[in-house]
Amino acid sequence: MEKQAPTLELASFAAALTYGRLPAPLRSALFEYTLDYLRVASLGERMPWSQWARDYVRQNGGPGRAPVLFSAGRSDPASAAFLNTVYAGSIDADDTHVGAMLHPGCIVFSAALAIGQSRGLAGERVLAAVVAGYEAMIRIALCIQPSHFKRGFQSTATCGVFGSAVAASALLFPGDARRIAQAMGLAASFSGGLVQFFHSGSTVKRIHAAQAARSGVHAALLVEAGFSGPVDILEGQDGFARAYADQVDFAPLSDRLGSVYRMTEVSIKPHACSARVLAAVEAAVDLCREDDIAAGDIEAVTLGIPRVIQGRLTGNAPASLQGAQMSAPFSVALAIRKQIRSDVYALNVDDFEAGLEDPVVMALAARVECVLDDEAERASTAESVGARVTLVLRDGRRLSRFVAAPKGSASRPYSQADHVARARTELARRYAAPEVDRLVDLVRALPQAADVGVLAPLPGGRP
Repeated sequence: MEKQAPTLELASFAAALTYGRLPAPLRSALFEYTLDYLRVASLGERMPWSQWARDYVRQNGGPGRAPVLFSAGRSDPASAAFLNTVYAGSIDADDTHVGAMLHPGCIVFSAALAIGQSRGLAGERVLAAVVAGYEAMIRIALCIQPSHFKRGFQSTATCGVFGSAVAASALLFPGDARRIAQAMGLAASFSGGLVQFFHSGSTVKRIHAAQAARSGVHAALLVEAGFSGPVDILEGQDGFARAYADQVDFAPLSDRLGSVYRMTEVSIKPHACSARVLAAVEAAVDLCREDDIAAGDIEAVTLGIPRVIQGRLTGNAPASLQGAQMSAPFSVALAIRKQIRSDVYALNVDDFEAGLEDPVVMALAARVECVLDDEAERASTAESVGARVTLVLRDGRRLSRFVAAPKGSASRPYSQADHVARARTELARRYAAPEVDRLVDLVRALPQAADVGVLAPLPGGRP
């Protein structure tokens, strides 16, 4: 059989994918991914920018049958996907593919649920579409990274439109590769997202993923209405890859497509910060826990890092919440200050916000020096980033710890029991125990659900 061009190859994969074709470990893991999506969304739903997004959708969204998470409210599918992605993708606690440099789950789940719940589709169909969306988003990004990022693009936003469009169109056009490719072609024209916020701040990153989710759903619905996009949008001479990157390699798109799932490479975060600093946080926490060290005991900290985070994630004096979450020195200082003890620990966005007002955290972050480390460089992969932490104590001792891959990465995944425990802890903030049990049971039974809308009446919530 003649090999297909990249866009149609990916579309054909999505068109043919069924839940039954998924490997058993991945089918099991989908419970964990779904639960983590809801856990993080529950955290993000109460942030101030989520209220702004709710107000925006209430004023500008259209009528529809797509549920809004943790609410009795409904909206049109694109608006619901937007709002739910704000919840799940705005606090930097959502799942991450390190090599692709993006957060797929918040976008793909929101898009698939918006279509699936509004059309009364079966759970296994929606979950298969979720996997297709993850694969599309991750594999496309791997083809253009790191050149894409170096040019100033945020791939969650730019490549996210493909994850959303593929998930949505796989549900709308089952088995129809050409229309899925057309949705991808339309979505590419809606793609955008710049990283200037790293330098000058703003709240735009809080809606980057959400806009991608909305645009991908729009693209699929526009194809349903009769519009079309170019079916060679990835590889075309004026297509996405050549417009958005200086160096392109389509090999990752085709590599073992349908037999190896890059979705399994995502990291599930314990903290609301960059996935590339998690190893440093873990190493610092372990050192402090083992020797009962507090922030006041530390004279200086050295972070041994790989080249990939040098510059972007190594600022010592963040001036904004976003900057704090993207700072390795600040994240390490905050973790030490809070004296985290639990193995399933979490620094939430609230902690980072409070840390900016804590003189102890700011002073310790200023004493963190980031240096290139050969071992961290060798340990860093497409799945995780390693780090070495050395503490210089006021009593003269030097303590050092190296973490090759942090907890939650593909090589050190959380157990299903961990996932359930973390979700229960977070959801217990808003729901009584029986309601949490019901939600966990609904997610566990989702593959057997005749209508994924069973998730719509989430317990409690605002009208």
